[in-house]
Amino acid sequence: MRAPLIDAARVGLSWAATASFLAFSLVSGVHAADPPPPRVSELLAQPLANVPGKEAMMLTVEYPPGGADPIHRHNASAFVYVIDGTVEMQLEGGKKVTLQPGQTFYEDPSSVHLVGRNASDTKPAKFVVFLVKEPGAPALVPVER
Repeated sequence: MRAPLIDAARVGLSWAATASFLAFSLVSGVHAADPPPPRVSELLAQPLANVPGKEAMMLTVEYPPGGADPIHRHNASAFVYVIDGTVEMQLEGGKKVTLQPGQTFYEDPSSVHLVGRNASDTKPAKFVVFLVKEPGAPALVPVER
């Protein structure tokens, strides 16, 4: 049995982050043939005193073996740091990259994230995402193709 896309009470997501990821799963049409979704945990949401009108949000994303994200964007500057496993990422107009622990990836606020997945079908992968965004804005916005 697959884990739900989000268990907000267990991972402590804020209302805005919970709503974003729930909308993401509904719009993306996740069903049995899709790869397993990631488990997302909010670590921090903090207004930035020296950057008026912006907040920082930190998340961990855990891909199960074979796990992947549907196409999305963040409307934020997104900084990714891989902690464990191997992750494949690709932005619209860019080349697909394979990231190992200790490697990083950047998405600008206008980027569309075409590929975000665990490169392994047998081992999990985990990374931290640091977002700089407008306060209360969703962490993730689904993109229909």
